[in-house]
Amino acid sequence: MKALAALLRQTTLVKTSLAAMLVAALTFASSELYLLIQPKGPGIVGIVWQPDNATVGISGNWDKLGARQLLVQWTAVDDQSFIPGTPLQNVPVLPDWTRIGKQPWAQEVILGLAGYFSENRSRDNIEQLAVLSAQMAKAKTPLNVTGWYFPAEVDPSWSRAKELPALLARLPRPLWISVYDGANIGPAATADWLKTWLPDDIGVFFQDGVGVYARTAPVARTYADALRKRLGKNRVRIIVEAFRPQVGGGFRSATADELRPQIDAYDGYPLYLFDGPHYVTPELVEALNK
Repeated sequence: MKALAALLRQTTLVKTSLAAMLVAALTFASSELYLLIQPKGPGIVGIVWQPDNATVGISGNWDKLGARQLLVQWTAVDDQSFIPGTPLQNVPVLPDWTRIGKQPWAQEVILGLAGYFSENRSRDNIEQLAVLSAQMAKAKTPLNVTGWYFPAEVDPSWSRAKELPALLARLPRPLWISVYDGANIGPAATADWLKTWLPDDIGVFFQDGVGVYARTAPVARTYADALRKRLGKNRVRIIVEAFRPQVGGGFRSATADELRPQIDAYDGYPLYLFDGPHYVTPELVEALNK
């Protein structure tokens, strides 16, 4: 009888051990499955709009991609204003800002200030743009403005970029600028260069350069990672170039097959598609959602 009791105890222990192992295995499998299916990061949160006379009637279905923020590149360009009540002459047809502010993809707006289409002209007149931008920031709009954007794009080849802190001190916060590496000095060097002069209360949109074939998306990711490491997680967002060079000149919309891996490469970053009205068509939105 003692032998039988011992055998029963041993059998019970084996069953208990097997059950414990099974529970542990299921727990591990569940946690691994959760890691696989949980959201990978912010993803597409907004679109960029570069206002011009052709797109003042901006419309789209970008919210189907997750966009709820609108980054307006500028509200004044080449000394003409896209909003009323400023010292500048208005563009021929003003956008319907009330309608825009009601769109699901414009629930939050980062409002660009004064710029020029020409990058060289912007850089040559940076003081004037800073003064004009301060005036533009005071104009009233029906938008839910959650931040401001100064349209002069910076890269390490621009020696006067280090003058920006004093010029931008008069502009409201939160304030953003955009950066790219036109000099190809590399991710760490670009991040170090920015860190030497960029005020802590200004964030950056990194232009990935994929649309002009300046670099691949995986390489662009290393730039974003370097910027985040030097500047902090909340100060770095990515502008995803949703276009490609067109045969014969100019640019075309990227295809879904071109854009999807580009977006996937930036897992974990807030992404803004450039630019919505010109390149992210309803057809492209539908293709990306398939």
